[in-house]
Amino acid sequence: MIQPVILCGGKGTRLWPLSRTLYPKQFIEVSEGRVLFGDALERCTSLGETTAPIVVCNSEHRFLVAEEMRQRGIDGKLVLEPVGRNTAPAVALAALMADPDSIMLVAPADHAIDDLKAFRTAVEAGYERAKQDHFVCFGIVPDAPNTGYGYIQQGESVDGSVCRVRQFVEKPDLATAEEYVQSGDYLWNSGIFMFRAARYLDALEEFAPEMLRQCRKAVEGSFEDLDFTCLDREAFEQCPSDSIDYAVMEKIQDIEVVPFGKSWQDLGTWSSLHDINPKDANGNSALGDVLLEDTKNCYVRSSGRLVVTLGLEDITVVETPDAVLVAANDKLDGMKDVVNRLKAANRTETEAHLTVYRPWGSFECITMEDRFQVKRIVVKPGEVLSLQKHFHRAEHWVVVKGTAKVVNGDHEEILSEDQSTYIPLGNVHRLENPGKIPLELIEVQTGSYLGEDDIVRFKDKYKR
Repeated sequence: MIQPVILCGGKGTRLWPLSRTLYPKQFIEVSEGRVLFGDALERCTSLGETTAPIVVCNSEHRFLVAEEMRQRGIDGKLVLEPVGRNTAPAVALAALMADPDSIMLVAPADHAIDDLKAFRTAVEAGYERAKQDHFVCFGIVPDAPNTGYGYIQQGESVDGSVCRVRQFVEKPDLATAEEYVQSGDYLWNSGIFMFRAARYLDALEEFAPEMLRQCRKAVEGSFEDLDFTCLDREAFEQCPSDSIDYAVMEKIQDIEVVPFGKSWQDLGTWSSLHDINPKDANGNSALGDVLLEDTKNCYVRSSGRLVVTLGLEDITVVETPDAVLVAANDKLDGMKDVVNRLKAANRTETEAHLTVYRPWGSFECITMEDRFQVKRIVVKPGEVLSLQKHFHRAEHWVVVKGTAKVVNGDHEEILSEDQSTYIPLGNVHRLENPGKIPLELIEVQTGSYLGEDDIVRFKDKYKR
């Protein structure tokens, strides 16, 4: 049986301002209706005989992961990392929780693979070799020199579709990348692997014993919380951080590679999104409310407001409610430095969007001034917020769609559209959607302090 393992810890810094710390690239729509994590789920669970996937993710993203899986009707084990420790420990956690004899298919959550037939064929070939206790990686046949990927040099053929790995090589400069492609001996390293769970743990015992020891302790001290497996935080914080390539794959002697087609992309840059999206006659990709005039070879994306371009060429424009990126296409490699500067300046635009997702729904900041803030709150059918109070703010709620069940001090009431209520400062209160359609309301907060940390929870369905 194949045990899919999806690593969902990427940050997607180079896709700012759409990708942010609390809402990274694997959860955003890279094209209309397409979410990379959702693609990875469906791709890895449609391979025939597979067990329920193990998804390893940052604890801050747990409800985004759970909701995406719920929408697609996919059950699995959700393992929450309290801190990031790179891919080798993440895979170790999955191997410790899987059947030791299972064949793990380890895949990142943020890749695009359009040729599913070629992917399945490659996985079938890798599965046969992994069952014989070989480590298997998957290499992409390059269609052009690329300095953004690591490479795998192929050795002698094992059979018609599998080769031994001669060496892994780091991301090259352009001249070296050109030599690699011309030689025909090199593949892009996709970061997708197959091996028996027990063999991976044996390799860690040999090459990274301290990492394995701390991962064991983290799993032994884990506990179940709702649908999530929470690790022992102290043990995992002490785990060494390393990638699976450095910790294991580059040290294994019997590693093999399965080449597969060119319909693979690591969608980590705006130029890669430009590549996969439909283009007009002038080479432009436009998403959202966009008007292009005398514009060529541009990627223009609007999240809400009208964006108009005039006389632009080779430019990327990305609009979100609180930030706008305008960049020359040949300067996009500098996005990480830009985001690091914003973080150093403590800009909140790197952390979260104005729309913030919660397990019960979402809220969006419409406007905020010194002593008031206006939010749009959406509560999913059947969901309920925590029983809570605030020390520094009062709240006014106006229902604009659906039905609200409100606890306000010792009073409980049902509100329908166009009805409102007032929550005085210090009152214990709770909001619930008892209906069958999403509840939407406008919340006006007033007070001396309006931060999200001004909250005391007395009872919470989600144990926050």
